[in-house]
Amino acid sequence: MSPDEFRLVVEKIRPFTNYIYLHVLGEPLLHPQLDEILSIAEAAGLNINITTNGGLLERKKEILFRHSVRQVNISLHDAEENIAPEKWDDYLKSSLDFAQKAAPDMYICLRLWNSTSETSQVFNSLFLSRIAAKFNFAEETLNGNTNGNGIKLAEHIFLQRAPRFEWPDEKQVGTQTLKHCYALRDHIAILADGQVVPCCLDADASILLGNIFTGDLLEILKTQRTIDIKKGFEQRKVVEPLCATCGFIVD
Repeated sequence: MSPDEFRLVVEKIRPFTNYIYLHVLGEPLLHPQLDEILSIAEAAGLNINITTNGGLLERKKEILFRHSVRQVNISLHDAEENIAPEKWDDYLKSSLDFAQKAAPDMYICLRLWNSTSETSQVFNSLFLSRIAAKFNFAEETLNGNTNGNGIKLAEHIFLQRAPRFEWPDEKQVGTQTLKHCYALRDHIAILADGQVVPCCLDADASILLGNIFTGDLLEILKTQRTIDIKKGFEQRKVVEPLCATCGFIVD
């Protein structure tokens, strides 16, 4: 998405929200014009939230520090699959150093969303021991899943632990037919080409509601498909087949 396209998106969503979250499966810190993107959101008075795998924090930290970023979520669990084990220590040190430096001005959420994965035991043990040592916690107090913001490690720094969830897949047959969801309750997602979808897990626009570059957001939110999905979740009913394959569950 170009800065001009992003500016148009910001103009169209601003009447509906005070918050913007820069993530839909992709890595926001890879954007070549990240500085300008953040300036546009900042000028609009939006609370900026970023979800990152943390791999570029060291290289992009000065850009982040130049802007009024509200929160950075660091998906630490991503390192298990995408970073060689011999580099885990360096990666974690970089992430935790960033957290401590950034915390006076922004919230930091350290995410370990793999608690039910048996193959993650070695990875989690290493990461939890390093986190415990960094913030003077007993390691056993960091075990187990967390609710809400998670465990407060320091001022503005939290650890969130949760099970690994299955991403929705339209090629699969779903079984999650009764559940609530954040989709259309308190967020939508807008893809790089302007396509509007119900949630941030639909990166392929399988449930296409409209396009914000060519349409009005209010009209998109009034379409029958949008209304049906929202009402369905309010009644714990899954309307779209794709949603039935999604492992993300809201209690």
